[in-house]
This record gives sequence, structure tokens and C-alpha cells, in this order.
Amino acid sequence: MAKTTILIVDDEAAIRDVVGITLDLAGFDTIKASNAHDAHVSILDQKPDLVLLDWMLPGGSGIELARRLRRDEITSNIPIIMLTAKASEDNKVQGLNEGVDDYVTKPFSPRELVARIKTVLRRVNGKERDKSLQVFDLKLDPTSHRVTIEDELVEMGPTEFRLLKFFMQNQEKVFSRDHIQTSVWGANVYLEERTIDVHIRRLRKALSSVDGASINYSKLIQTVRSAGYRFSVRPA
Repeated sequence: MAKTTILIVDDEAAIRDVVGITLDLAGFDTIKASNAHDAHVSILDQKPDLVLLDWMLPGGSGIELARRLRRDEITSNIPIIMLTAKASEDNKVQGLNEGVDDYVTKPFSPRELVARIKTVLRRVNGKERDKSLQVFDLKLDPTSHRVTIEDELVEMGPTEFRLLKFFMQNQEKVFSRDHIQTSVWGANVYLEERTIDVHIRRLRKALSSVDGASINYSKLIQTVRSAGYRFSVRPA
């Protein structure tokens, strides 16, 4: 399976390095930012799975960034853990009221930090598993296992359903065929590249099967030359 990516936002290089090493050893991928502006750019460009966010940052506080992320539909569901020296009860209450998922104070235990991260990710991923997904009038309901376009049922096989769910949960990211294989079929399944392509074609065919739809949803699954595929509402 693909590794979980965590953005570490702290103005102290030593903290970024210590946390980075801790998370690398725990099996996570990490990216880093030293201020609120760079953090916001990284979140929009790289779409991390979780943000570790310091309160005191140059160019705007961490709590202001958390507030901004929660207001934006694109970033509103990204899990946020405050990792800060601000340890008062009032600070913790303010952070939680702004929508952060957890609050860890410095100095921190590396083992506790990793455990807190895993707990938040389990909680968020559990919610995401059963959450209905929607892009324009394309809807996927994991509970009923139905896909509709403009309220018309779209017939597709179970593999195409899993593919579509994966793409809709990971919009605007480019995935190689190997990455798609491990995420949809599992790491221990061997598939030829053309097998992935066949299922992509079937999914596109299913998404274009609704006559008179206002959007050709098959075009949202874009081929990226020499890289793989992405699901995007932007022009290819």
C-alpha cells in the first residue's frame, strides 16, 4: 500500500528534523514547511494525509492556518494535529474549537506522537470508508454500492467501482499503474500493465453511458503520459 504522507509545519529546523526522523522510522512519508504560507502551498500541491501544525509560525499563526483550511472545501477534511509549546487549557480548547483533530504539547514523546497520529488516521479513515463521494452530479455511495450520474444508476463491475472510489478519494493526484494496483488490488497481486488499462477503459465506458448527461464524466479520468492516471475536474 502507498505510504501515508504527513506535513510537518514548524519554524524550528531541529523540531522538523526530529519529528521527521520519528515518522520516517514509523513508516510514514514526510514533507516539511517552516511557515504558514509554505505550508498552505504544500497542502494544496501535495495533499498530505495529515498535518502536524505548530501554533507560533512566521507569516501567520498555525491556528489561523487551521481556520483557513477548515473553511476551504478542498482542505476541510484534512486531519490536523497541533504540535505546540502552548500548553494551557485555553489554548487547547481554542485549537479544538477551530476544528483540529488532536492537540500534542512540547516537549512530546515520539511514541505518543506516533500513537496519536495513528489514532486520528484510523478515526478519519473509518469515516471516509462509509462516506458518500460526489463530484458534480456523479455520486458514489459505498454503503449501498451504487454509482449514479444525475440520479441515473450507472452499471459497473466491482473492480471498476473500487477504481472509481479510489480516484474520487484521491482527486488531482497522479498515480502510476503500480500505485493503482497496490491501492485497488493489493500489494500481493500481480497484474500486467494492460490489465490496469483495460479496467480504466471499462470505467470510462461506464461513466459515459448516461445519455444526455451534462458532463462527460469519463474525461475526468485523465491519462498522464509516462506517469499514469489522475482524476481531475481540471482540463488535462
